[in-house]
Amino acid sequence: MIKKEMIAMLLAGGQGSRLGVLTSKVAKPAVAFGGKYRIIDFPLSNCINSGVDTVGVLTQYQPLRLNTHIGIGIPWDLDRNIGGVTVLPPYEKSANSEWYTGTANAIYQNIDYMETYNPEYVLILSGDHIYKMDYEVMLDFHKANGAEVTIAAMPVPIEEAKRFGIVITDEDRKIIDFEEKPENPRSNLASMGIYIFNWKTLKKALIAKAEQPALDFGKHVIPYLHQNGSPMYAYEYNGYWKDVGTLHSYWEANMELIDIVPEFNLYEEYWKIYTRSFSLPPQYIGENSTIEKSIIGAGSTIEGKVINSVIGCGVTIGKGTTVRDSIIMNETVIGEDCELEKAIIAENVIIGNDVHLGVGEEADNETDPHIYNHGLVTVGEKSVIPDHISIGKNSVVAGITSIEDFPDAQLGSGKTLIKAGDEQCEL
Repeated sequence: MIKKEMIAMLLAGGQGSRLGVLTSKVAKPAVAFGGKYRIIDFPLSNCINSGVDTVGVLTQYQPLRLNTHIGIGIPWDLDRNIGGVTVLPPYEKSANSEWYTGTANAIYQNIDYMETYNPEYVLILSGDHIYKMDYEVMLDFHKANGAEVTIAAMPVPIEEAKRFGIVITDEDRKIIDFEEKPENPRSNLASMGIYIFNWKTLKKALIAKAEQPALDFGKHVIPYLHQNGSPMYAYEYNGYWKDVGTLHSYWEANMELIDIVPEFNLYEEYWKIYTRSFSLPPQYIGENSTIEKSIIGAGSTIEGKVINSVIGCGVTIGKGTTVRDSIIMNETVIGEDCELEKAIIAENVIIGNDVHLGVGEEADNETDPHIYNHGLVTVGEKSVIPDHISIGKNSVVAGITSIEDFPDAQLGSGKTLIKAGDEQCEL
C-alpha cells in the first residue's frame, strides 16, 4: 500500500456569493487575484513549498475554470505518478447521490481517496484565503504536543472575534474550549479553517457523525472530538492572512499588494507563488502613458494613465483613459477617454469610449447593499458597456448592455443592472 506521512484536502467548492457577480460563473477559488494569479494558487503553492506533494481538491460549484486551471498540477510540481493533485467532484454512488453539504461532509465522501495513501496525518485547507504558511512547521508543532487535532489560529481584534470560530487555550496552547461565532468571546484566537488531524482520529469522527446534516468541522467535528477527549492544540500564526470573501476585502487585498513595502510580498525567492501561465508577449506602455504604483500583467497594452491599480494579463487601456484604485482582470478592453475609480472589472469585459465609472455621491445598493458597498463599482465578466455612459458608486453591471439600458446615459449610485439573455433587472 502507498504510504504518505501527510496529505492535504483542499476545499474549493464554494460559491462565494458575497463576491456578487464575480462568482456568478466561476468558483471563488478560481477568481483572478494580483494581476496574474488565481486565489487557489496560494494554498496550492503553500503545499508544495511545505513538502506536501499529495493534494485532493474538492470542487463543486462552477468547477470548469478551476479544473482547467489546475489541470494535472504542473505549475505547482504536483504532476506526480504517486500523489500529486487530484480533483475530487461529488459523484454518483450506488446507494445514494448527494452534493457536498458541508465542509466535513465533503471530506467524509472522499474517505476512499484518503485511504489510498494510508496517511498518518490529514491537512484540511480552504481554497479561498490569501496567505503563506509552512505546513511542515505546523506539523512539527502537532507532533511535539502529541496532538490528535491542531487548529491554526491567529489573533484578531477582540471586537471582531464574534465573526469567527474562537479557541480558548491554556498556557501550553492546549485547547480547553471551542466556540463557534460567540456573542461574547472569551478569547481573540480565531480559527483559520486550517486543521491537521491524525488520520485515525479524523476517520473515526467522520464515520461517527456521518448522519449529521450539513456536517461541518467548526460546528460538529471539532466539538465532537473535544467532548470525546481528543488532545487539541492551537498553532498560533502571526503572518499575513486574508479571507477575500467580500468584494471590499478582495479589493483591499489587491490594493495591499502595491504598497511601497507590501505586507504580503509576492517577490520573495524562497517562497514562490506558482500559477498556470501562458506564453504572452511583454507589456506595451505607450509614449504618452503614465503608470504610478501599479501591477501590470503580461501582454497588456497601456496607452492611458494607471494609478494605484492592479491590471491583469492581456488588458488594453486606451488613450486618454485614467484608471485609479481599481482592479482590471485578464483580457478586458477599456476604450479611450474613460475615467475609472475604485472599479472591479472582471475578465473579458469590453468598455467603450468616454465611459465614467465611480462618479457622484455614494448611495446604498438597492438590491444587495451587503455585497456592493464601500464605493466600489463592479462589472461582471464578458459584460459590454457602450460609449458615453456614466455609472455611480456601489453599483453593479453584468451582461451585454446597450445604450437603451441607461436612461440619460447613466446608471446612478446604488443601482443594479444585470442582463442574462433577455432577462434584465434594473432598480
